[in-house]
This record gives sequence, structure tokens and C-alpha cells, in this order.
Amino acid sequence: MPRRDLPSPQEALRILTAKRTRPPRRPPPPLGRALNRTLKELDAKFGQGSGALEARWREVVGAEIAKRTEPVKLTRGRNGGPSSLEIRVAGPAAALIQHQAHEILARVNLFLGADAVQKLRIVQGPLQHKYEPAAKPRRRLPPLDAAAEAGLKSDLAAAPDGKLKTALLALGRGVLRRGRALD
Repeated sequence: MPRRDLPSPQEALRILTAKRTRPPRRPPPPLGRALNRTLKELDAKFGQGSGALEARWREVVGAEIAKRTEPVKLTRGRNGGPSSLEIRVAGPAAALIQHQAHEILARVNLFLGADAVQKLRIVQGPLQHKYEPAAKPRRRLPPLDAAAEAGLKSDLAAAPDGKLKTALLALGRGVLRRGRALD
């Protein structure tokens, strides 16, 4: 083989600029993004699990039943057997819930899909989650009449303008709306 001379610096620069190099190595995508596709496929294949049911239990069964119950476990039947849902019931409400079992199963199957659950297993015990009742809407007090508003402003006329005067006006309006007299 004939001996080859090394290229000059100009030739080396020309060769290096013309030659394609490998792209830099990219890091793998985050694990959550990589698992998303797999999880969506599994969810489509096997349906929603007890996690989705637990998260929306109050919406599925209603506020009254949700106060007394919580889902514990969703068990799929073996070899096509019936699936069962285990719910925990607070104390003596078990008899009431037993009478509503058919309605609860219908609502759960509406959420999870047709015939997702065939049996309901009721277990008595203390509830882990406490559902707080929805807050009642606050009753709005009627506005002050013009005479009371004018009297309040005349009482505070000597106070310097600013945040303190604004706060005192708001406080005075609140007290007068509730029917209490100022001293």
C-alpha cells in the first residue's frame, strides 16, 4: 500500500466542514411521558379502576350515600365470573345502604360501564374520608337606606381620608345592616 501524506490544515478544515457528524445523543424522555401511552392502552383495555371510582364517589352515588360510605376495593371476577365492589359503611347505616344496593350498583355501572360490577359487598367500619357538606349560600343583607348612610358619613366626616376611614365605613354599614344601634 502506498503511503499517504497527511492533509494540510486548509484541506483538513475543508474535509471536516463537509463531513457529516453524528447528532448529539438525546436524553430519554421523562418516564411519565413514556408510560402515558401504555397506561392509556391499559385503561382502554381494562376500563377505569377503583381509583377513578374513589375520586368521583360523591358524584357517582350522591351526597347522602357518600356521607355514609366509601369504596374500598373493586375485584374483577376470575374466568369471567362476577365482579364485586366492596364498600365500607359507617356503623348502623349498613341496613339503609343494603336496601339501596341495587341503586348503588346501577349508578356505579353507569360510571364504569355496563355490567362492570355485579355484586356489592358491604363492610362496616369507620370511614377514612370525611365528606363535608356543601356550604350553604350566605344570606345577603339588604343595603342601608339613604338616611342611615348619610348619618354614618356625617359621623365619620372628621376622620382623615384613607384606609382607616374606608374600613370604618364598611364596619358601620355592617353593624347597621344587622340592626344594631351605634353608641
